[in-house]
Amino acid sequence: MHELRHLYGAGILLFYYAKWPILLGWPLLRFYLDYPDNWIIDGLWVWCLILVLKDLYVWIVLKRSYCDKGRCTEKENER
Repeated sequence: MHELRHLYGAGILLFYYAKWPILLGWPLLRFYLDYPDNWIIDGLWVWCLILVLKDLYVWIVLKRSYCDKGRCTEKENER
């Protein structure tokens, strides 16, 4: 069970730091540098796209709903 937590943590770090290079780099490699088709990397690219869309949703939509309730101004007033 302890090893699974290490794998989970390594996966989180991998996708946290590598999602943008994979998302932008794989299409460049495939279409401009003529890399061969690889279904595993294609699946990894789709997963990175889902993670980026989730991050944008959290950053834009949930932050807006959080700030609409007046909680953002309360934090600024406390400083």
